[in-house]
Amino acid sequence: MLHQAKTLIYYKMDASDGEIGKFEEFYFDDKYWAIRYLVVDTGNWITDKPDRRVLISPYAVTAITEKKKLIVTDLSKKQIKDSPSWNTQQPVSRQLEQSYYEYYGWPTYWNGPNMWGYYSYPVREMHKDAHIEKLWEYNLRATAAVSGCKIQAGKDEIGHVVDFIIDDKTWAIRYMIVDTQNWWPGKHVLVSPQWIGRVSWDESKVFVNLSADSIKKGPEYKKDSLITRDFETRLHAHYNRQGYWSNEA
Repeated sequence: MLHQAKTLIYYKMDASDGEIGKFEEFYFDDKYWAIRYLVVDTGNWITDKPDRRVLISPYAVTAITEKKKLIVTDLSKKQIKDSPSWNTQQPVSRQLEQSYYEYYGWPTYWNGPNMWGYYSYPVREMHKDAHIEKLWEYNLRATAAVSGCKIQAGKDEIGHVVDFIIDDKTWAIRYMIVDTQNWWPGKHVLVSPQWIGRVSWDESKVFVNLSADSIKKGPEYKKDSLITRDFETRLHAHYNRQGYWSNEA
């Protein structure tokens, strides 16, 4: 199912034995544009470290319930309490991630040829060929920090990122929601990370392999509206792009 990232802000987070806090934001990698962690404000239930932020991998998420505004995990509160500490003033380092995955006994997502190591979606079982794992380089970015990045199409700056559409099966960022109102009496449009040519993080700018005119004429995304496969098919056809679901099938 697809979710608009900002609609999940302040959803309650549940462990297998009770509530653990509220969701704040995502961290994603800048190669696959896949969600790697949910950041959770634990409030005061961890008494020795009140207001501690913890990282929850999509490996642990079992359900997102929009009606109840709830994200459910299969971890225990003790597991989460004893997990490696994270200094929120520092980036999420590879060393921290290595400790994190060793603690939970999960396969690391950066080993292997696909988005989740040897798979295209989160699978917690170790791959039998783990000894020939292939490493790839990446940086982790907070979705909140990337919101506001400008979008460049050819010579034209056509808007800025205001939110993201998340797929809760593969945990890929399927689309950036782009506000074009500063370019023309605007609308919101969806742009897939697969259509990105390059990103200049220093300039806070995303360069897309689309023309400004095609974006201007593209399907409008109405805020908080349900994204159907029919809408996605029309969107990809407009830009003459193959749907991501074809490869995953």
